[in-house]
Amino acid sequence: MSIKELAKQYDSFIIERRRYYHQHPELSWKEEKTSDSIMSDLEAMGIETKRFRGRTGVLGVIRGGKPGKTVMLRADIDALPIQEHADVPFSSQNQGVMHACGHDCHIAMLLGAAKILSDIRQELCGTVKLLFQAAEETCHGAEYYVEEGLLDGVDAIMGMHIWGTLDAPKINVEGGGRMASCDNFKITVRGRACHGSAPHMGTDAIVAAAAVINNLQTFVSRRNNPLNPLVISIGTIHGGDVFNVIADKVEMEGTIRTFSRELRKDIEGIMRDMIENTAKGCGADASLEYWQFPGPVINEHDDLNRIARNAAAKLYGEEGLAPLEKMTGSEDFAYFMEKIPGIYAFIGARNSEIGAVYGNHSDKFKVDERALHRGSALYAQFAEDYLQNS
Repeated sequence: MSIKELAKQYDSFIIERRRYYHQHPELSWKEEKTSDSIMSDLEAMGIETKRFRGRTGVLGVIRGGKPGKTVMLRADIDALPIQEHADVPFSSQNQGVMHACGHDCHIAMLLGAAKILSDIRQELCGTVKLLFQAAEETCHGAEYYVEEGLLDGVDAIMGMHIWGTLDAPKINVEGGGRMASCDNFKITVRGRACHGSAPHMGTDAIVAAAAVINNLQTFVSRRNNPLNPLVISIGTIHGGDVFNVIADKVEMEGTIRTFSRELRKDIEGIMRDMIENTAKGCGADASLEYWQFPGPVINEHDDLNRIARNAAAKLYGEEGLAPLEKMTGSEDFAYFMEKIPGIYAFIGARNSEIGAVYGNHSDKFKVDERALHRGSALYAQFAEDYLQNS
């Protein structure tokens, strides 16, 4: 039986497991029951499993009948602190927690792939590792597994995401940048308070902060190559206590997104100079705190791009593929791709006929479950073809 046929055969299993995990979501690094259930699901298939001391997540290992390389398939498993308002009969049973990003689908798709690969394990030319990764929503979950040496001996890795704006059941596999890096920052501007009727007696931190905000946008429009997408956004600003007193302190927080690893290395230094000098020009002082989160997700390995795209076309024809613009959201799968060759794909979830029209992270997020077995098939076909090609 072909991988496509096996995936269709396991369709009801995949949907049932998705609904179970959807009903029992758990937040990042708290996925204890989720991990226990995944482990039970894998062990029921006769798959070797491993847990992580003091951390959630599960690793499954399928050893093929023939020697060869090792490929890893990854699914994230954590939910979001969102109260669900999706109109489904299997809604979240955990108050204020929801699988609003589709990680329940990812779990189910990888479990479906596990069943398929277990059935054909004697034909596999190498080893397949199945990583059910915790805490993707923290932006640092993948980093833990890298530091634990989980990629040691792994030759390539594949991840995928169910996507609310891509029509179901289309598959997207494209080369180049797919998701942007994510760096966050905090700016503190300090002036000197005085009465609002005599601003010359102090230093207005709010005016200085406004100048900083405006000048940061010139980084995007004048310091950055316009052919390179860059986003610098200020999301919060807090300053002042009384309407008629000049504020002596303003705090701002924001985020930066880019697809360029080279630009990313320079952003912090350039921003620091602009912020400090702009504030100084207003007679104020300013400081920058800067935190790096995941880098960009870039499908930069032609061999993996070819194998993944051919796998999708082999399963569902060229008509089963669809384009999807790169996006400035981020994914901690980038930590894996910085260490070993990787490929990242998307599975369409949108279907207006069933009300699946909301984007990821919406409290009304729904998916067309008929697409899920295609994700399982793609995981499995990519693994088999990668090992065979290697």
